[in-house]
Amino acid sequence: MQKDGKYIYCIIASNYDCNFGPIGIGERGDLVTTIGFEGICMVVSDHPLDKFVLNPENILAHQKVIEAVMKEFNSVLPLRFGIIAATPDEIRNLLNRRYSEFSELLRNFENKIEVNVKGMWNNMDIIFKEIDVENRSFKKIKNEVEKEHDVNVKKEKLAEAGKMVANALQQKKEIESEKILMAFKKSVFEYKHNKTNGDAMFMNTAFLINNGREKEFDNIMTDLGNKYQDRIDFNYTIPLPIFNFIDLKIFPEKWEI
Repeated sequence: MQKDGKYIYCIIASNYDCNFGPIGIGERGDLVTTIGFEGICMVVSDHPLDKFVLNPENILAHQKVIEAVMKEFNSVLPLRFGIIAATPDEIRNLLNRRYSEFSELLRNFENKIEVNVKGMWNNMDIIFKEIDVENRSFKKIKNEVEKEHDVNVKKEKLAEAGKMVANALQQKKEIESEKILMAFKKSVFEYKHNKTNGDAMFMNTAFLINNGREKEFDNIMTDLGNKYQDRIDFNYTIPLPIFNFIDLKIFPEKWEI
């Protein structure tokens, strides 16, 4: 007979038990509820201890639960995917041991949400032409490649040219990203640049803002979209759990320590 543990999604401040409905991870329709200690709760659902599956569906379910909690609570500390306690007592013990830490974080991040903004160049031919014009060293090596007759030397120079383009493109991404960033600096508390994918994406940035300032952020994005409509496509998501600004580490093997 398989044994269930308590899968943990996030931490909230609450003096009463909560029920967020049958939206638990794992597609069994498990109720998402809370286990608390002295006004601090972990949001949990039942889940088999020995049958945890890492897949896109479960990752999405994890985030969806946290987003559901965010609709009811102003301070939500998200936990990383895949944390399971064996018993409710393990959770209460952990809340007791780290009570001061969790309390402070809940206060510091009250009414805070995360926004993710991606910026993509919509015409890479233009971007590579700009790199060609801006980079004298690249123009020089291009001319050398065209004039070179030795096949091996030509391959070496082509490889060198490829590295130069990659470096120039990365530098251009950073410059363009910083230029866009200036539009947000008066409206955000913090920001964090994340990894971009592909040549066209030059910006993938998370912003920490006050809950309730979504309209202000919408206006900034509208202005940017109008200003750069011939050059950049923007995509942004709001509100999100504050994963980029908090990294709570909980080690299951140390529940009782």
